[in-house]
Amino acid sequence: MADTGNSGKGVTAGKLAITVQKRLSRAQEKVLQKLGKADETRDVVFEEMVANFNKQMGEGTKLQKDMKAYLTAVKTLHDASRRLQDCLADMYEPEWFGKEEMDAMVEDTDTLWLDFHQNITDNSMLSIDSYLAQFPEIRARIAKRDRKMVDFDSARHHFASLQKGKKKDEAKIAKPAALLEMAAPSWAQGLLSAHQVAQTNLSYNQAEEELGRSQKVFEELNVELQDQLPVLWDSRVGVYVNAFQSLASHQEKFHKEMSKLSQNLNDIMSKLEEQRQLNEEANHNQAASLPPARPNPLPSRPPQHDEPLDDDTSDINKESRIQGSESNSSEYKLPPGFLYKVKAVHEYASTDGDELELNVGDIVLVLAFDNPDEQDDGWLMGVQESLWIRNKDISSKGVFPENFTQKL
Repeated sequence: MADTGNSGKGVTAGKLAITVQKRLSRAQEKVLQKLGKADETRDVVFEEMVANFNKQMGEGTKLQKDMKAYLTAVKTLHDASRRLQDCLADMYEPEWFGKEEMDAMVEDTDTLWLDFHQNITDNSMLSIDSYLAQFPEIRARIAKRDRKMVDFDSARHHFASLQKGKKKDEAKIAKPAALLEMAAPSWAQGLLSAHQVAQTNLSYNQAEEELGRSQKVFEELNVELQDQLPVLWDSRVGVYVNAFQSLASHQEKFHKEMSKLSQNLNDIMSKLEEQRQLNEEANHNQAASLPPARPNPLPSRPPQHDEPLDDDTSDINKESRIQGSESNSSEYKLPPGFLYKVKAVHEYASTDGDELELNVGDIVLVLAFDNPDEQDDGWLMGVQESLWIRNKDISSKGVFPENFTQKL
């Protein structure tokens, strides 16, 4: 067991030593190549392929990043839309128009956002992820190909160096060695020469074998990548088309369905506004049908006929009568103090002896108060036009609420 353990450790140490030796050899070879003391295997076509690969990987990575950002924005918009729709549903009172339709629309909107996000993820995002998943492995093989190319160059240079040295050694061995001939017999000289040749051939053969192995590994990687990189480069078009065509299709479907929901929301809001206006008109008509509250009368009303008016009041009434005469049609004589005509638009039942009773459509001749101080706010003095034409009697005049009439 101990021997096995030591053997395992030896193998591990041996692999580590070989790895370290390869790294040192590669580093030495790169230094010699940079200094111009050793030539470097170059393939311009392959280098162009690698440049395209790096460009393609960069563009794909950016597309993946931007697509993820777009999905994040969709998720954010979905969250904002859901909060807004929930707010509307919570505020929408049960008795308002379209309450059930509103609740259903909120659910449909949320489902539409979920489907939109999921479809983009499944069709556009996953295809881009799968497309980019192959780049790390290919990039690692390109790096390995570069290392094996350095190993090949190093083995090639080492073999060339040994080959050159072998020729020199063979030339030396072919020459008679005067000292060796003097020091050893002829059979010993033959053995020594054979040993030197054997040593030289051993190193030479080992270097040749290493060169063959290095060349084979390098060329296998090189051929595989030369076949694969152009195919990968051409595949980018199909990936972009599929990703954006799928995105555009789902966007079109989403916005079309969202447009329908938005139109439904607009229709519900329009009907709700109509409902509000109808309720407002009904409330207004109900309020208008009620008689207005009469203002509190003055504590005392001065006599209207027994006491003479002062000069100022007479002048005012005289001017009013003159204005009334000027504005009157010439069919009949207008009563004194005439100002203008009004038409009753609401019925009014008199509650006092000095009030004028009104029916809808009655024409009233508005008169000036004999004493302006007697006029209460919101009340007018007048006489029914029909009674005046028939009787020419000013005594039938009375007060009435102004907001029950419309000025003609």
